[in-house]
Amino acid sequence: MPGRSVILTVTNDLTYDQRMQRICTSLSQSGYAVTLVGRERAQSLPLDDFPFEQVRLKCWFDKGKLFYLEYNIRLFLYLLTHRRDIVCAIDLDTIVACYYAALLRRSWKVYDAHEYFPEVPEVVRRPRIRAMWQWVERTYVPKMDLVYTTTQSISEILRNSYKKEVATIRNLPLTNTEQTKAKEQKRYLLYQGALNEGRGLEHLIDAVAEMDTELWLVGDGDMADALKARVAAVGADHKIKFTGYVKPADLKKITEDALIGINLLEMKGLSYYYSLANKFLDYIQAGVPQVCIDFPEYQRINDQYHVALLVDNLETDTIKNALKRLTEDKDFYAKMQENCLVCRQELTWQKEEKKLIALYDRLY
Repeated sequence: MPGRSVILTVTNDLTYDQRMQRICTSLSQSGYAVTLVGRERAQSLPLDDFPFEQVRLKCWFDKGKLFYLEYNIRLFLYLLTHRRDIVCAIDLDTIVACYYAALLRRSWKVYDAHEYFPEVPEVVRRPRIRAMWQWVERTYVPKMDLVYTTTQSISEILRNSYKKEVATIRNLPLTNTEQTKAKEQKRYLLYQGALNEGRGLEHLIDAVAEMDTELWLVGDGDMADALKARVAAVGADHKIKFTGYVKPADLKKITEDALIGINLLEMKGLSYYYSLANKFLDYIQAGVPQVCIDFPEYQRINDQYHVALLVDNLETDTIKNALKRLTEDKDFYAKMQENCLVCRQELTWQKEEKKLIALYDRLY
């Protein structure tokens, strides 16, 4: 239908945000005029071409309270001068600007919760900050015209908290149509994602230090320097590689060439506990068996498809034993890889995007 328009807002710089690239592409291909707004940082790379408009706002502050305040002010002013039918806040850190701009411009108000924001580890350990985000959630989420999130567990929490319909749009990857290659000669383990606390990376490094295998850590984050120091301390520099951030196309190739994927999380808050991480789904699409924590959303999928070896703790020996079983038991590995190839035909963005489009179409 002509004339439909939507603007979606995040606080990152857009380059590595595969979820938003998928969402915006799907909306655009279904007939929406789409604008994705993020921020421009000193190290931001040029934006890749997509079938939607991309805008980055410059800020003086790069992090902390002053950044969130400044960004929301700049975002509010941008939204006031660039009206769209629908304004979508991605997570709580953009919801205030989106709510008031949409209210003034008489636009539909949408909230997309990528995570359970008041329960992320860096918020949980700071009671005053946590209380602030809880207030933001209580104040604005009930007022939104449409709410959706990434997992069934978080959807149920928001629905019960605010007596409001909350849809689940999982962050599924695009279908991998390429034939998965045999991996007998590929010997590296892969962790993709943020190098932040609560990811079990210290224990993973200690486990790999005692094994005859290579580990790639693809991503960056607050713990990168500490993790590099730990690698040096255990004498594993020759077998553990830090790549930094890589673009989605490069990450896809790296993932396909991995032997085993790693998805470990500590119970640092309900956002982690109820997560369904991109990496878990990306490993499946690449036909890569994985070692994964046994949190509810991973159990839900694994009970049906058996694509991961689940562990119930992050002790070094537990991780090492799981990795050894996958590397040494060839029949077990082959069966799990076969299961990934079946599962990846079901858990695809091409199927999930239909639910997304139907949600947005309901506003008209």
